[in-house]
Amino acid sequence: MKDLNRRNFLKVAGLTAAGLVTTKMSYAAQSQQAAPPLGKSVMGLVAPKLDTVRVGFIGVGERGYGHVQHFCHLEGVEIKAICDTHQEVLERAVEFVSKQGLNKPTSYTGSEHAYRDLLSRNDIDIVIIATPWEWHAPMAIDTMESGKHAFVEVPLALTIEECWQLVDTAERTQKNCMMMENVNYGRDELMVLNMVRQGLFGELLHGEAAYIHELRWQMKEIEHKTGSWRTYWHTKRNGNLYPTHGLGPVSQYMNINRGDRFDYLTSMSSPALGRQRYAQREFPSDHERNQLHYINGDINTTLIKTIKGRTIMVQHDTTTPRPYSRHNLIQGTNGVFAGFPNRIALETASLSKNSDGSPQSYHQWDTDMNKWYAKYDHPLWQQMGVEAQLNGGHGGMDFLMLWRMVYCLRNGEALDQDVYDGAAWSVVSILSEQSLKNRSQSVTFPDFTRGMWQQGKPLGIVGA
Repeated sequence: MKDLNRRNFLKVAGLTAAGLVTTKMSYAAQSQQAAPPLGKSVMGLVAPKLDTVRVGFIGVGERGYGHVQHFCHLEGVEIKAICDTHQEVLERAVEFVSKQGLNKPTSYTGSEHAYRDLLSRNDIDIVIIATPWEWHAPMAIDTMESGKHAFVEVPLALTIEECWQLVDTAERTQKNCMMMENVNYGRDELMVLNMVRQGLFGELLHGEAAYIHELRWQMKEIEHKTGSWRTYWHTKRNGNLYPTHGLGPVSQYMNINRGDRFDYLTSMSSPALGRQRYAQREFPSDHERNQLHYINGDINTTLIKTIKGRTIMVQHDTTTPRPYSRHNLIQGTNGVFAGFPNRIALETASLSKNSDGSPQSYHQWDTDMNKWYAKYDHPLWQQMGVEAQLNGGHGGMDFLMLWRMVYCLRNGEALDQDVYDGAAWSVVSILSEQSLKNRSQSVTFPDFTRGMWQQGKPLGIVGA
């Protein structure tokens, strides 16, 4: 830790948690005008190269344990410490590392703030945060304050104030704060990004993104695991609780924060019926799950308008009985790609052929993806896809994301996602709630980049 001893860090962390470390920023929800930055923009931030990436983990119960497993198979990495309040999962993660023949990491537990002891170490470069949502922003802020890069699970923050605090802290400390949106590293999403960059769809007009994933079964996780805390968000907020999985890739297609940005949104939700009925069916009448008042609409639909006039539909549904989907649709002047199932239709320059060899009409979907993979597979997937799939994690996207993070840190390259991306994608949840409370009136996005989106460079097509 540079110029910051353990005592001073704990003092700063305590003040931050108490809300006493403040900025001159106005955190008004509707404001497009940001106060002067407290530091230099971190758009395109290139941190000093790290020969070895020394890692600490906070939270290893569900997602965090998968990250530990993947990091054990990444070159140029040392796992130094692991923190969790649940002794059983902490011991499981530490034991896994040791069984790989690696040095046993130090354990931290005993209280909700035991992670600060991990952050006080001077032999950790990055911290992986995979805890319940309400801890993401405070832990990321403390991580950057301690002189380390923060890598945070989805979502990055739960309030507009937290988003601004994360941006301010990243700019002041010049540390990376990346929300780990793994879907950006899926094979299909990477291929579509490559297609977009090659102009296959023409000028982009519209995108569709979603998190449609039936998760009522998580309500049966009472003491531990995701459902033990995530269930309660359906009683606290009515809006899109989880917007980033579908929105992240569409944002990268459209160069959001890199030539365009979100302007405003409007949101609507269906009635909230499914979780109450599930509780009535699956739990005794006097069970705690039947005493809860579920307010989050079963299906939320949010429409976003960008500064350049493009539109994005974002949906959230973790309650109704239906197949999984992220939509992953991008429409341009020359055609469209849509996911779940994958299909494509183009007006010109299409690989789709009729039986006689003539071009297939854009009035028909082409669902044979093999020829499209052969021509447009992203170079990163071409080179790392086999290894990613062997190591697993949602079809390989998890491993590839972590591999890419380490690669950038070791080679002095800017990360593919930054704090502005995490803030813009996550704030959809807060703004959708505000819109719903005001009869679906439009709500303006804060410009977390403070105008730097106009200078941002589109995400490039890179190889391994």
